[in-house]
This record gives sequence, structure tokens and C-alpha cells, in this order.
Amino acid sequence: MISAPTVADGTTDWSGSGPDRGPRRGWQRIEDGILTSVLAAMIALPLLEISLRQVSAGIPNAPEFLRHLTLLVGMAGGLLAARDDRLLALASSTALFRGRGAIFARVSSSGGAAAVAAVLAFASLKFVLDERAGGGVLPYGLPRWTVQLAMPLGFGGIALRLIWHADRNWSGRLTTLAVALASGVAGAYLPTGYVLAGLVFATFLGAPIFTALGGAALLLYIGRDVPVAAVAIDHYGLVTNPALPAIPLFTLAGYFMAEGGASKRLVRVFQALSTWVRGGPAIATALICAFFTAFTGGSGVTILALGGLLMPVLVAARFSDRNALGLLTGAGSLGILLPPCLPVILYAIIAKVDINTMFLGGLLPGLLLIALTAAWGIWASRRSGTDPSGTTAKGFDAAETRRALWAAKWEMLMPVVSLATLFSGWATPVEAAAVTAAYALFVEVVIHRDLHLIRDCPRVMVDAGILVGGILLILGVALGLTNYLIDAQLPDTLAEWSLVHVQSRWLFLLGLNVILIVVGSVVEIFAAIVVVAPLLVPIGARLGIDPVHLGIIFLANMELGFLAPPVGLNLLLASSRLRRPVSEVARATLPLLGVMFLGVLLITYFPPLTTWLPSLFTRGTP
Repeated sequence: MISAPTVADGTTDWSGSGPDRGPRRGWQRIEDGILTSVLAAMIALPLLEISLRQVSAGIPNAPEFLRHLTLLVGMAGGLLAARDDRLLALASSTALFRGRGAIFARVSSSGGAAAVAAVLAFASLKFVLDERAGGGVLPYGLPRWTVQLAMPLGFGGIALRLIWHADRNWSGRLTTLAVALASGVAGAYLPTGYVLAGLVFATFLGAPIFTALGGAALLLYIGRDVPVAAVAIDHYGLVTNPALPAIPLFTLAGYFMAEGGASKRLVRVFQALSTWVRGGPAIATALICAFFTAFTGGSGVTILALGGLLMPVLVAARFSDRNALGLLTGAGSLGILLPPCLPVILYAIIAKVDINTMFLGGLLPGLLLIALTAAWGIWASRRSGTDPSGTTAKGFDAAETRRALWAAKWEMLMPVVSLATLFSGWATPVEAAAVTAAYALFVEVVIHRDLHLIRDCPRVMVDAGILVGGILLILGVALGLTNYLIDAQLPDTLAEWSLVHVQSRWLFLLGLNVILIVVGSVVEIFAAIVVVAPLLVPIGARLGIDPVHLGIIFLANMELGFLAPPVGLNLLLASSRLRRPVSEVARATLPLLGVMFLGVLLITYFPPLTTWLPSLFTRGTP
């Protein structure tokens, strides 16, 4: 899931502008330029590696450089997210409170978050100093610590910017600094339980998600007399995972599509292909949302980019306002299981499952949920009662279909390019992500000219990098919390308990469905994957559950969690984008939530839906 950025007044900001972002100052342009350059290098290096590999051995140690470029993107993106007040949070203090209450919430949450970020900076500095003493080097003799230095600089800069953005007045900023110092003292001397409760409270008030997870990891490690540098080591280990560069690269491809004219062209195609049949607009909505989510990484981009386009289409097709709202909100999460969506990649990394096998396993379940959503939309169109056909079209317009397909032919080829590169065997998943990003850039800049290479592309790349930075901050510190739980043998304890008290794996999976929907409704999906998945994998192994099947069940339930009231992400985003109360959106979405839950049960209790395609390729069947 890609969460929507929020600005200081609590409203959704999809312009990529952040608060008060007028003409950029010189130092801001330098920061933007660094992030853009690193992302450009992440695209260029795999492409060059693929090309050279056809005639030679390729670039020596290219994956090693790419891993550390991901570290730089994560820290630079996080630092810019703090600069533009766009760090990912579960709530916005100004959205929950007004007047003095909002000021109190923002100062309190920012002060607590700044304290955690400062301790993470200190932990990272200790890690870097140890690495410098060890003398580790990257290829070509580059000292490793010089790149790792981005961690303490990034976390320290985030701490300062959290204090700076807490209030427009110096009195508020000084108060926030005092809160940060007090929080640090409290963390050092108060019992761990009280401090953890304070972290939860700060998160409720609007503290960034990474500070809650990082703070919990720091406290738990300190409680076991483990050096705080262990959290920095875990962060470094995850962010430099060899498969992780696929996340910023696929995100960048999605941003090029979203910021160009791809959304309008694709909506036109799916309308032309489907609006002549009964409930055609529902089919078009399900297909276009799934397509967009698969390439942009989550339902946040889909609802925010397509909500304003699709809602009028559904209303014009004689859908009731309630059914149109429910369909659009529910369809926004479709595509999470389809390649090359980012949660599938991350789950494969964390659970140590082959990425291509996970993509194959999610294909049929993903199509099933799309079909169920479209079927509900067709039924809802008939229930509207105004138009018996569920569409205003008079018949199939072949000429319009040809024109729409021709206009969007390059976007329609993107799945072919991505999947052919993934499964051809001549490129790794990371290299396939780079090819997809380069293809999206070429289509939007050179072919359609929706984006200008100089005026627009740096802005788009900065916006993508900011979002990636927020995600990687969460992932890195979440691994520290996960490793603590593993060191405490919690997965083994849960597995033993399950074997004793839950004899049936089917009963276990039913309970797991319910728990994961609740988790998905309140926990950011990337954090949930890093923290929860390692706890479930040993239990699944002992109960004989196929690891790919368990992963698809996990992600399908996370997809449903986006729709679960009262705080499912899709409900909040649709409420903001379409300017409707959350309660109204939740009521409109409940019927579709029930239909999709039936789909998840089918995915759970009919494993061949997940395992059949991977088994075909394992046997080498074409």
C-alpha cells in the first residue's frame, strides 16, 4: 500500500508539493537534485548491466552498488519527506483536533518523534564508527562507511525537521524541543511499559509510523542490554537487501504513469471495451483500478489519481451515488496480488520465497477478486433501477475502441514489457523493475510528451523518492522490532501453541483471516509484512501450509483491511478525495467488503488457486 501524503492542515496532498512549496531555495534544489540523480543512477545501472552482459561479463559488483544506492534513496527521501512534512503517519493531528488541541497534539507527537529519530541517529553513528574501524570497503576501494554515513545524517536531519515543522512560531518549536528532551529522559528512566504506551499515544496524535516502530525496537533492545546500534544494523541490512531496489524502481514507473496522461488514456480504453455490456462501467472500474494498483504499488495512488475521473463516469452510467462510492473505494485495493505490485515483492523478500513464484501464485487469486468486484458492480447497476442495462451506451463502438486502444497502446504494452522481462530469464527482478521504469519514462516523455524531461521529470522523481523514503524508513526500523521478537523466540512459542491448541490448519487459517483483516485496517501494509509475516511463516511451515499459499492469504487479507471500518486506508483516502464523510464511505463499501471476504475464503480453502500456476512452471510446463 502506498499511503497518501498529508499536509499541515490534515488534507491529502497529491500534488507532491508539500506545505508552502513555492520557488525552491538553493539548498532545497540541491537536495532534490541529489535524490533525482540517485534514482536516475538506479535506472541506468541495471540497464547498462543488461546491455553489457550480452557481450561480456557485465559490470563487476553492480548489485552491490545498487543496494547502497537504495540506502541513499531511502535516507534522502526520508529527509525530504520530513522537509515537506510528508512522513507517513496513521493520523494527522490537525485532522483529529482543532485549535489548541491541534497545537498540543502536533507539538507532543513531533517532540516524541524527534526524540526517537535523534536516538536512531545516535545508534546509526555508533554503527558507522564501528564499520569505519573495521575497514570495510565497497568495490573499487570505496570505504563502506562513507555511504553508511547517510544514516546518522538522515535520522539527525529528520529529528531537526520534525521540531522545525511542529509550529510556525519559535515558541512552539522551543516547546517541541523541550518535549523531545523530556521524552529522551523519560525513555531512559521510566519503565518500558509506560514509554511504549507513550509511543502509542504519540502515534495516535500523528507521529510518523517509523518513530513508533523504531522507538519500540530501541526500548526493547535497551531492556535486554543490547546496544542500540543493533537497530541501525537491522535497518542497514534490510534496506540494502539485494531484491529491495525493485521497490523504488517500480514505484518510479507508477509515478511516471500517474503524473502523465496514462490514467485518462487507460480509462478511455476500458470504457470503450466494456461499457456496451451490462454493468460495463463496473467492469471498467475494476480493471483500470487493478491495472493502476499493480504498477503504482498500492491503493493510495489509485484512489487519489483515478477517483476524480471514475466517480463521474459511474454516476453518469446511472449508478446510485452510494453504489458508485462503494465500488470505487473497494476497487482501489484491487491489484495488490498482481505482478509487479510492491507488497508481493516485499513479502517474498521477508519470507524468503522466490519473487517470480509469488507473482505466479498471486495471479489467479488477484483475477478472482477483480471478477468478484466486477460482478458485484454489475449487480449493483441493476439494483439502481434507473437504467436496466446498467450503462448508457447504445452498443459496441468499434471505431471508438480502435481509437482508444491506439492512443493507449504503449501503456497497454507495459504489463507485457514488465512480465516478459521478469519471466524471460535474461533479467533479475530488480533489472526488470529498471526496464519498466525506463519504459514508463520513455512513453510519457518521448512518445506522448505528457512530461518534460527537464521541467517535469525531476519533480516526479522527487515525489516518488519522498514516498519511497517514507516506506524504507518504516521497513528498516520495523526489522529491528521483528528481530527482537525472533530473538525472544516468539515465532517458536506461537508455533508450539498453535500445534497444541489448533490441530486443524483450516481452523487456523480461518482465525488468521479475521486477525489479518483487523491488522490490515490499522497497520501500514509494509510494516505489517516486516513485523507480522516472520511470526506466521514458522507456524505455517509446521502446519504444512505452502509458503506461497500463506503469502497470498496474508496479502489478500491486507487488501481487505484497506476497506475495514472505521480506519481502513481506502475509506480515509476516498473520504478525502471525494469529500465524503468516512461513515458514509464505510457504509457504501460494506457490501463489497462482504463479497471480497468470500473471495478471500475461497483463496484460503482452495489452495490450487494459488499453487497451480507455480507448480506448472516448476515442472517446466510451457
